[in-house]
Amino acid sequence: MTRLEDRQILVRDIEQACADGARLAPACAVAGIDAHTLRRWKAGDGLLQGDRRPDADRPIPAHALSEAEQAQIIAVANEPRFAETPPARIVPALADEGIYIASESSFHRVMRAHGQMNRRGRAQPPRTSRPPTTHIASRPGDIWCWDVTFLPAQIQGRWFYLYLILDLYSRKIVGFEVHDTDSADHAAHLARRTALAEGVHAKPVRPVLHGDNGATLKATTVLAMLHWLGIKPSYSRPRVSDDNAFAEALFRTAKYRPEFPLKGFVDLDSARQWAARFVQWYNQEHRHSGIRYVTPAQRHAGQDGPVLAARHAVYQDARQRNPQRWSGSTRNWKPVGAVTLNPERDIIIRAATSQIQLSGSIGEPAFPSRSGSAQAAERNAGDGRSRATRSHAQRALSRASMARLASTGPSPQ
Repeated sequence: MTRLEDRQILVRDIEQACADGARLAPACAVAGIDAHTLRRWKAGDGLLQGDRRPDADRPIPAHALSEAEQAQIIAVANEPRFAETPPARIVPALADEGIYIASESSFHRVMRAHGQMNRRGRAQPPRTSRPPTTHIASRPGDIWCWDVTFLPAQIQGRWFYLYLILDLYSRKIVGFEVHDTDSADHAAHLARRTALAEGVHAKPVRPVLHGDNGATLKATTVLAMLHWLGIKPSYSRPRVSDDNAFAEALFRTAKYRPEFPLKGFVDLDSARQWAARFVQWYNQEHRHSGIRYVTPAQRHAGQDGPVLAARHAVYQDARQRNPQRWSGSTRNWKPVGAVTLNPERDIIIRAATSQIQLSGSIGEPAFPSRSGSAQAAERNAGDGRSRATRSHAQRALSRASMARLASTGPSPQ
């Protein structure tokens, strides 16, 4: 419904736009109403009394429930046997006894009118769940992710266990061990050894160690070790499978490597040798797609910026030599900024860190598009428009915006 004051404002602005030469239908469309609505307002007293629906006289239907029937509904709903039963179950139970009083919706309506539409029994109203807490890594050592995965042995029913700690920011594997048992002591030892190797004791801010809700990673032995190291534990939300997605993706990469034995490992030593070779390849040779195809070791050491800048220069040189092959910007070789543990909005990442700008990769291209390519120039520059949702009161048109409609043609006589 549109308030009386808003109707008067809209009609005045539409009439002014039509007087300036705009057509009626486009002016009404910009105002957010239909031309038939405007005619209805003017034909009656819609511009004097406003919308009369809230004060309309609505007679009670002849087939409505009587006061006696409403009282019977309340009495039945308050019987001891139905004290903890909602109307959705009361109505079928009465039907099984050959009794029909009213429909389920009528039960709800009458009980709501008598102030009894509350959750029955011990049921509580649903609570608004808070948004998931997330951790943001803006440099190496801010957040670690760890998990345990199975490595098959050649003997059926036997497994080896790969314990692994990943740096979220750089994707570097900072600690790993392989054992023949799944034990909290092994996890605590790995956390201690990794903390010493990464010099956690000398850092002003200790890392956050995120894992799933497995018993091994939540054991008292592990928690005591993390407390002693000053590392804050973090765990996945219940029944949320992608809260530790970075570690799971790493395990997928490991088990789909060509050298991963399909028939399993012969013994524990062979599993440990394979794990050592994989970690060496992953950290030093693997160009990770999530960090602009630099190696985790390069990003961990802060060398990704010069490497990506050199790639950007190569692309700019290629564009200079063959400008007709480039209709837009070159490939984005901007270093990846902050990394969030859980999926979050980009605004949180932008607020957490400032990202390096490489000309030609984003924004204005370092080499302008070839002449005559209007579409390419439009893609480079962007239209710069923004949209907003407005209510009827906020859609009261300014005279300047209405005047622009005059260019569409004269008003019909």
